[in-house]
Amino acid sequence: MTDSLTRYRAADGPLPRRNRLWPLYGAGFDNLGDDGDLIEVPMPSYGPDELLVRHDATGICFSDIKVIRAGQNHPRIYRNMAQEPVVLGHEVSLTVVGVGEHLRDQYHVGDRFIVQADIYVGGVGYAYGYEIQGGFSQYNVIDQRVLNGDGGNYLLPVKPTTGYAEAALNEPWACVEASYTVHYRTAWQTGGALWITGDGAGMQLGAAAAWRPARLALDVTDARFADAMRAWAAAAGVELVADDPEARYDDIVVLSADPELIERAFVRLARGGHFAVITDAEIARPVALDIGRLHYDNLGLRGATGAEIAAAYAPIRTQLLPGGITWILGAGGPMGHMHLQRALEIAGRPRKIVATNLSRARIVAVEAKFREQAQEAGVELVCFSQDSLPDLAALDRRLTEESGGHGYDDIAVMAPSVPAIELAMPHLADHGVMNVFAGLPRGTQARFNLNDVVRRGVRFTGTSGSSIEDLARMRDLTESHALSPNKSVAAIAGLEGVPEGLHAVAEGRFPGKVVIFPNLSKPLPLTPLSELKQRLPSVYAKLGPGESWTVEAEEELLRLLL
Repeated sequence: MTDSLTRYRAADGPLPRRNRLWPLYGAGFDNLGDDGDLIEVPMPSYGPDELLVRHDATGICFSDIKVIRAGQNHPRIYRNMAQEPVVLGHEVSLTVVGVGEHLRDQYHVGDRFIVQADIYVGGVGYAYGYEIQGGFSQYNVIDQRVLNGDGGNYLLPVKPTTGYAEAALNEPWACVEASYTVHYRTAWQTGGALWITGDGAGMQLGAAAAWRPARLALDVTDARFADAMRAWAAAAGVELVADDPEARYDDIVVLSADPELIERAFVRLARGGHFAVITDAEIARPVALDIGRLHYDNLGLRGATGAEIAAAYAPIRTQLLPGGITWILGAGGPMGHMHLQRALEIAGRPRKIVATNLSRARIVAVEAKFREQAQEAGVELVCFSQDSLPDLAALDRRLTEESGGHGYDDIAVMAPSVPAIELAMPHLADHGVMNVFAGLPRGTQARFNLNDVVRRGVRFTGTSGSSIEDLARMRDLTESHALSPNKSVAAIAGLEGVPEGLHAVAEGRFPGKVVIFPNLSKPLPLTPLSELKQRLPSVYAKLGPGESWTVEAEEELLRLLL
């Protein structure tokens, strides 16, 4: 390791007088930078309860594109961007280069961290790279919003041996990991609001008799069941209330096959609510439910046949089924690559993975990247594109053929498309799970065949973002080499390459992630890893199998360009 790289890692060299960054003054790429160029401002000063940090690597996320397109209409932006521009970049790894006097017992120059970007203070969001200046800058001040917010400290330490890029990419990887470790409760919300509606003839609580919501709105037609529920509520100290049409419920139990009742009831769920349909009758048609809320509001959709209400609250499997068959729909993009890589690297991996994408070019790249890894893992990997087949009927036949008529134990959906999701639903195996990873706006309706939920036990999961605990778990997986975020890197650039990198992400130009190294002292335009062979051959020589990014390649890059 060279002296310059050693000094960089230790952060003990002199700091520059100027800080370079990319301000965004409003919606549209035309509002990025000053006449299309980055700006230089004085180095920020920091107070006694603050840290001065250096951004070492920053991943570009499609969420950055959403801010560029929406400007200050974006839900995470609360200010006039023309007067107070936003600096994007929430997938960051950073190093402490200055410590306020009140923090010197806790922090030291050279300490390295990643950031849980979803920062809240007093219930108000101050997300990193949105309201707080992000990683498309060289330096930044970390204040008490980050160090002492509602969730505690939003900085998580990383080891000195962890690569800068792989540390930064823990943030998007944590979102992937969170979608497989999300917890769905197995009882009514303690202290919550419960609505039971429908018929109720022959029903009984079973294990649910021990559950304790605070309030019960009872709207059932069977007198015997209604009397039993009133007696239970009185004995359990549960308040009986009349259903208020404006009320939202933590749990809704529909004891009916009436599709209109199901649709009316579903909209009454509170955030984090669970919706259970229990019936032995056939539901006559698909029901229209808000799939956007399923993803963003962490709703649980459950069902069961029989006479016991508690049966609908059986645990929901969220991990991929070991030895099962997995379909990754939309595998050609960066997040699809991450889901596929994770499926190949986890201990309880499936025996077969079907990876599909709309375009042939992107799925060919997927197969080339993961074929060898799949063979080494003993997983059958099948890749094909929708545009290689004549029509949707042929696609449906091919999917059925690849599952052997069994259906898919797991389907992970990267495509924010209702038609794609509805096409995939019938291909779930009995007790199969669909991970609706791609978020659709709240209010987006999809047609669900709830007979599959009630009779075949299929389930739908959806998550948005990640928590501090998710990020910590992902960091541990990275540092124990259980998962490798570096394999997600597709292209790199210095700070000058931010606009082209953003355009590349907006256009879906790369199947993997674009990573910016903000503190290179020599310019590096956006460079796919394959082009390093001509541009920086000594860096290319240190890439891993399949032209994958490595810590060694990163060290060589910094040695050359610091």
